[in-house]
Amino acid sequence: MKLLVLLQEATPAQGGGLSLIFMMVAVFAIMYFLMIRPQQKRQKELAQFRNHLKRGDKVITAGGIYGIVDEVAERYILLIVDKDFKIKVDKGSIVKDTTDIQQPK
Repeated sequence: MKLLVLLQEATPAQGGGLSLIFMMVAVFAIMYFLMIRPQQKRQKELAQFRNHLKRGDKVITAGGIYGIVDEVAERYILLIVDKDFKIKVDKGSIVKDTTDIQQPK
């Protein structure tokens, strides 16, 4: 009799697999809506920003260089950094638009 009770206690409960699958799906859904989807949205907005750059826009590069867009090409942008100093940077390195930000005096 005691052997039968011990065997019943040692066997796992039935239906545990279904709740495990439900929990895994719930965790993935939470990760998707809190992490993956917002990141994809930011990347899409950044790509759209880079494709709509025009001459005269004030921007910041990923390296922290402030400049004014002088020329926009397919893969690069020519930035005016100082009066007579221009640099060519990859379009992917432009990270922020500062056209509307007031500069301190």
